[in-house]
Amino acid sequence: MDPLKTESYDYDLPKELIATEAAEPRDSARLLVVDRAAGRIEHARFRDILNYLPSGTAVVHNDTRVIKARLFGHKSSGGKVELLLDSPLPRDRFVALIRGRVKPGSRLYFGEGLEAEVVALHDDGSRTVAFYGGGEPLDFAALLPYLERLGRVPLPPYMNREDRTEDVERYQSVFARKAGAVAAPTASLHFTPALWRRLQERHDTCSVTLHVGAGTFKPVESETITDHPMHSEYYEIPETTRRCLESGHEILAIGTTVARTVEYYARTREPRGACDLFLHPGNPPIRVDHLLTNFHLPKSTLIMLVAAFLGLEETMRVYNMAIEARYRFYSYGDAMLIL
Repeated sequence: MDPLKTESYDYDLPKELIATEAAEPRDSARLLVVDRAAGRIEHARFRDILNYLPSGTAVVHNDTRVIKARLFGHKSSGGKVELLLDSPLPRDRFVALIRGRVKPGSRLYFGEGLEAEVVALHDDGSRTVAFYGGGEPLDFAALLPYLERLGRVPLPPYMNREDRTEDVERYQSVFARKAGAVAAPTASLHFTPALWRRLQERHDTCSVTLHVGAGTFKPVESETITDHPMHSEYYEIPETTRRCLESGHEILAIGTTVARTVEYYARTREPRGACDLFLHPGNPPIRVDHLLTNFHLPKSTLIMLVAAFLGLEETMRVYNMAIEARYRFYSYGDAMLIL
C-alpha cells in the first residue's frame, strides 16, 4: 500500500451502513476510540467521550453555521434549475453550483423577488453569480434572510433523500454561531448541550470558524494524491484561540475542519484567510494532538487526513474493523476518537 496513491484509500462499504438519519439523542451515537500510545481500540458510546480525553487537553471546535444553501427556481424560459450556493466572493459575487443548463447572462428566479444572474462559467463546473432582491444587488448579509425563507438544508448527496423539517436543527451543531457553511462539520453533530457543558467544566475550550464549502465532497481523481487540486475555505481564528494554540496545551480538534484550520495557522500564523491545506501521511499534523471525526468516503481528502494521524495501514485496518462492527458512516454516522 502506497500512502501517496489514491487507490490505497479505497474500501467497500455496504450501502446499509451509510447513515441517512441522525442518531437520537445526539450522544447515543457509537464511538470508536483509537489509543495510539497504548496500541488499544475500544468501542463506546459518544456520551462516554469525557472518560477518554486526557486531562489538560484544550478542545477546539468550529462555530460555523450551515445556511439553507439549496435554492430551487426557474430560468426565463421556464426550465427548472437547482442552485447550491458555495461561498461569497468580493464585490457581491458568489460561487455556486447549478443543476440545469445556463450560460453567462442567464437570469434565474426563486420567488419573493430573489433573482440570480450567471456572471461566469468555470472549468470545474462552478459558476459565478450575482443575487438581486427586488432589483437591488445583495451582499451576503442581505441574501441570508432570503435563504432562510426560500432555501433548503444542503444535505450531502450520499444521503439520497430530500431534507425534512427536523434536518434544519439536526444538521447543525449545538455551538453553531456564524452563518456561512454549506456542509456541517459533522463530528460536532454528536454533542448535546448538556454534554458540551460537562466538557467545558473539565477542559478549556475555544473556537475557530471555517465555513465548510461544497469542495469538501470533491473526490480525489488524480492517481497520486499530491496532484489533487485542494479546495479552499474561508477561516478565522480569534485572539483567544490563538493564545491557546500557542500555549503548551495538547489540542483536540473536533473534526477535520478544525484540524485543517489549526494546522494551517501553525504553518502560516495567519489569523484569517483561505485555508487550502491538504493533510495526508506525507504532510502530517504539527500542532493537533488528538482528533474527533466521523467515518469518511473512500478516496476522499478526509480519509487521507485521518491517515495523517494514524498512517495508511492503520487507518484502513480501523475502517475495516468499523465496517465489521456495523458502525454507521458519513455525516449522520458514528464517530471515531484518535488519541
